[in-house]
Amino acid sequence: MTLRIHALFHTNYADLSYIRQWADRHHHQMTISRSYNNDKVPTPDSFDWLIVMGGPMSVHDENKHPWLIAEKQLIKQAIDAGKTVIGMCLGAQLIAHCLGAKIKPTGIKEIGWFELELTSDGKPHPLLQDLPKSPFNVFHFHGDGFDCPEGAQIIAQTKAWANQGFIYQTSLHKSLNTWVIGWQCHFEVTKESLPKMLSNGSKTLQSGLQHHPKTVQTADEILVLGEQYIEQNNQRLEAMLNRLASSQS
Repeated sequence: MTLRIHALFHTNYADLSYIRQWADRHHHQMTISRSYNNDKVPTPDSFDWLIVMGGPMSVHDENKHPWLIAEKQLIKQAIDAGKTVIGMCLGAQLIAHCLGAKIKPTGIKEIGWFELELTSDGKPHPLLQDLPKSPFNVFHFHGDGFDCPEGAQIIAQTKAWANQGFIYQTSLHKSLNTWVIGWQCHFEVTKESLPKMLSNGSKTLQSGLQHHPKTVQTADEILVLGEQYIEQNNQRLEAMLNRLASSQS
């Protein structure tokens, strides 16, 4: 089954990274929009999947970024239409926000490669069977967090913040074998995209090192650890995307 996948970008340096590689390899159709550049968001009938990428802004920054209003409307419409919706970092927070959950600063910054552990709901979930049952390292770059949306399952946690991922389905999603899934972390980063993320987020990184040294790593440390962890995390993302795609075929 060829999927029509649309992605929402929030920065000029945004990159689908491994998601693009996976989509190209499986011959899925990929389109993007940049609302901050006045791109018009699509209608839900024009795509099968909606992927909401990360960014440095808050979900509450509508006065500063009024284009967030249209994006939130689209995310809500996509969920109501039973579409598969996937969020990374800010994207997960936007989805949780649209589901009525509170989004707030966690009181810390998590920037770097830190252990993630699946919860008791995450370990047996059919979409996550290719992920380790014991803690594993993933890349984080966030300071805000979400409460669990009503009706959702929290699927992952870290020592610093309990809510690191969620999965949600309406009755329509269940009938269509589709899912809504959000991750605080970045399974999608590659050796090419990680340096760009660190360069553009250097001010946030330096501030994090000053104020949250236990949960923020230096850029050099992040890049070295990336050599160790990126490939296996890309493989985990591929496995999840394959399971999502096969559920609809």
